[in-house]
Order: sequence, then structure tokens, then C-alpha cells
Amino acid sequence: MKTADEWKKMLTEKEYYVLREKGTERPFTGDLLNNKTEGLYTCRGCGLPLFASKYKFESGTGWPSFFDVPDVKALHLETDYDLGYPRTELTCAKCGGHLGHVFDDGPKPTNKRYCINAVALDFIKTEN
Repeated sequence: MKTADEWKKMLTEKEYYVLREKGTERPFTGDLLNNKTEGLYTCRGCGLPLFASKYKFESGTGWPSFFDVPDVKALHLETDYDLGYPRTELTCAKCGGHLGHVFDDGPKPTNKRYCINAVALDFIKTEN
């Protein structure tokens, strides 16, 4: 586990705010929101693979959204009440970085919407 100073040295101010302070980037501002390239989304804090492009969908919310995950063990789920009602927060299982939240209003077959801050993610293009 890294100290706050170590995290601040390796992350931008916005990345630190989201990943370490559980912040949220403004909607429709993330660089990966409209990414349609095939590949893998990884944690910007530690590089752990989290999401696959085949599960990404247009939710209209302003954040990258996914309806499934390749490995649920890569995510830690916890209930937060930051807005006064329960939501399921997602953090990286390896580094504890805040990613976003998961909701039950996504498309079939899972009905899940993993709503993720783009600034919390890196992207690795699939080699063809």
C-alpha cells in the first residue's frame, strides 16, 4: 500500500481526487467515454484489468458504462451513503482505488450498469 504522498507523486490531481478521495469527475468530460476501440480497461492506480470493451455500452449518463465484468474478483463492492441513500461503490480489489458505482438499471442479460470514472481507467488496445 502506498502513502498519500506516494499516490500524489504518481497521479494527477484529478486522478488522485477520484481514486484516493472517492471523488467523481464531471459527466461527459472523460477521455474514454466515447472510446469504441476493442481492448481492456485497467485501473489507472495499479494496472489491474477491470473491464472489457465487449461489455461497454452507451448509457447516456456521461461516464463509461459496462454491463458485465471479465472477473468480478477484480472489484470490491461496498455500500456507501454519501448522497443520503444506499449505493454500491466499486473499488479496485488490488489498490483500493475508487472507480464508481454499480446500479441495477443496465441492459440485459445482467441488468447491471457499472458506471465508472474515466479518469480512474487506462486502456490497452487489443492486438489484432
